[in-house]
Amino acid sequence: MNVIKVVLADDHPALRAGIKGMLEKADIEVVGEAGDGDKALRLAERLVPDVLVLDAVMPGLRAPQVIHRLRETCPDVRVLVLTAYNDNELVFGLLEAGAVGYVLKEEALETIEAAVRAAAQGKSWLSPKVAAKVMKKALGQEEAEEAIPLSERELEVLRLVAKGLTNKEIAWVLKVKERTVVFHVSNILKKLGVASRVEAAVWAKERGVAS
Repeated sequence: MNVIKVVLADDHPALRAGIKGMLEKADIEVVGEAGDGDKALRLAERLVPDVLVLDAVMPGLRAPQVIHRLRETCPDVRVLVLTAYNDNELVFGLLEAGAVGYVLKEEALETIEAAVRAAAQGKSWLSPKVAAKVMKKALGQEEAEEAIPLSERELEVLRLVAKGLTNKEIAWVLKVKERTVVFHVSNILKKLGVASRVEAAVWAKERGVAS
């Protein structure tokens, strides 16, 4: 049996290390790692793995662009999306782009292994929450999106974060103290379930909160 070869793309080194260790114990070879979309595409095109495990929200080239490009240059590379986000726009956008699977990071590591094996065989794999969305859409019962869990002031701060402003610059724009901005940014990261300003900015742009 041929060993499955994987390129692992996620901007959290600790998570990559955990997934890599689990896959290699299962005799799945991680041939390359990337922390942004641009490197993920370059590695996938150069190494031509069986599966690209791709975080949906990373710095650099966006996931749909990576998938579209690979469909043109390396159609045999299957893309398995691994992400913390399961909103409708992101889910259906990535599946329509050509991802063969969509796995939430809340799943057990063993589930990720099973999803990689399925993807390597060209089979679809969806986390239960994502499968439910797909079924509802197929039946014309697509649910409304959850309300954005931020206050108006937090949305203001998030839009400025998405523009690349520092805390000091945001404080100047909003005419507040810098420590107030730090407090808002901390709350935003917690409410959105993201780990960095970059992820918060991408979250905002993906949902049309920021241009």
